[in-house]
Amino acid sequence: MVLVTGAAGFVGSVVVGRLVERGVRVRVLVHRVGMPVGVGVGVEEVWGDLAGASSLRGLCEGVGTVLHLASRIGGSPGELRAVNVEGTRALLVEARRAGVVRFVQLGTAAVYGDGPFRGVGEGELVERPGSVTSGTRLAGERLVLAAGGTVVRPHLVFGRGDRWVVPALVGLLGRLPFWVEGGRARASMISVDALAGVLAELAVRGEVWGGVLHAGHPEPVSGRELVETVAGGLGLALPVGEVDLAGALDLLGGVGGVDPVWARRVRLLAVDHWFDSGRLWSGLAVSPGPGFAEAFGACASWYRETALA
Repeated sequence: MVLVTGAAGFVGSVVVGRLVERGVRVRVLVHRVGMPVGVGVGVEEVWGDLAGASSLRGLCEGVGTVLHLASRIGGSPGELRAVNVEGTRALLVEARRAGVVRFVQLGTAAVYGDGPFRGVGEGELVERPGSVTSGTRLAGERLVLAAGGTVVRPHLVFGRGDRWVVPALVGLLGRLPFWVEGGRARASMISVDALAGVLAELAVRGEVWGGVLHAGHPEPVSGRELVETVAGGLGLALPVGEVDLAGALDLLGGVGGVDPVWARRVRLLAVDHWFDSGRLWSGLAVSPGPGFAEAFGACASWYRETALA
């Protein structure tokens, strides 16, 4: 049996579907009564709250693999730590008590900070999280690694269910209709379908594979390709003219300076953030799928009709 946390989320819902398709018995942690997981029959739902260790007692009984895909993104420092650090710690305790063989956590490349990063592999960077959210997620990741688990770190994930990457880009283009740094910066991206395939494979493979794994398509995406593909698929106007990063931040700023959220978004577009994922793709019998343009084309209608409606 595979236990999945975060099963109702963007990535988790696709992962559970993949496991069910493969005939794997799945147990999901549901932290709100009545929360729709939407994965069909054959999935066992167990109520529990990562912020309440006592509610997790017995959760891992009979489980061979834990896929820990849940994390808290916003909230106070205390709320973030309660889920991302202490919740992970409590789940590891239950996994150890039940004799779980594999523990895989969905992490984030955001723990590395602002960059630039150009083709770097696992273990080549010192983590420098730039927010409380990233800091608490890193603390949770370190607990998993210390216990011999695996942490999968994607950078930008897109596809059906995405409420952040493409919507944030569209919002940025509305406020800043210029090519930032000429669109030359490159970023690691992965479709939610490819990422779900990776996580499902890690859940059932015979070998227990610990450590950090970068998860991105082998070909990074330039800012120009990203903007042209999204604009073309969604019927948006292309940027006109060019501005450097400093100029972009000035344009986004007001009397009180640029909002940190917008500053981070423009830096993601203006500064290289691409990571070597060769270890993952050479070691797993799964495919990274088509390149960004083709993969985005397959879900552009969903963005038009749902995420950006």
